[in-house]
Amino acid sequence: MSAQTIAEVIAQLEAIVEEASAAADPLGLFALLYLDVTKDVAEGIRRGRFEDGPRMERLDVIFANRYLEAYRQYRRNEPCSQCWETAFAAAQKQDLLVLQHLLMGMNAHINLDLGIAAAEAAEAVSIADLEGDFMAINKLLTDKIDVVQDRLSAVSPLLFLVDWFGKRKDERFAEFSLVQARNHAWRTAQRLSGTGPAQRPAAIAELDGYVAALNRLITQPGRFVGGMMRVVKRFEKKDVRRILEAMK
Repeated sequence: MSAQTIAEVIAQLEAIVEEASAAADPLGLFALLYLDVTKDVAEGIRRGRFEDGPRMERLDVIFANRYLEAYRQYRRNEPCSQCWETAFAAAQKQDLLVLQHLLMGMNAHINLDLGIAAAEAAEAVSIADLEGDFMAINKLLTDKIDVVQDRLSAVSPLLFLVDWFGKRKDERFAEFSLVQARNHAWRTAQRLSGTGPAQRPAAIAELDGYVAALNRLITQPGRFVGGMMRVVKRFEKKDVRRILEAMK
């Protein structure tokens, strides 16, 4: 059932995390990160951090429902967005780093879902009216980076090697930038808001294929970074339940 409020989004994300923890399912890794960010957005709305709190909640709910629906579709073995299909399927592999699980979810949700959600949320107003609050989320998310990095270091002590080695030997793996992704999402929202209903599905399908290709790069980096990641993986925590607990 689709969420109607940000409180319902939080409740549904909590249920996914609980389910994933009980099953030791890596799909809970992105869900936990998303839950944490959603709580921050809810607190920002409560504190009046955004220009239009009700509109921001509407955007957040539309945005979240795209992930929640994709997750339900995958669990029911039904077709879902191509980029989410690649992320969910790859998450079942045992050789991925926690970082890769998070990046796949972030890539699919920001580079595909966010622009679509923003365009839909702005249907009753000009897309330009949404820009201030949309960009305010960038600050909220970037503020979260240090916290997430500290939590990742607790479960993957050699993770810094991937960042160091990747920037020097395989820039493809280092290409994902949170701010760049959100800027891309804003351009997508602008483009979709100017697209008629008949043309929008084709534009979304094209974007979906591009984002799915990015997820494949995240899971299949170049030879140099791939080798380094295998070393990092040896020292990373293996128990998904313990990882989820440490990431809270």
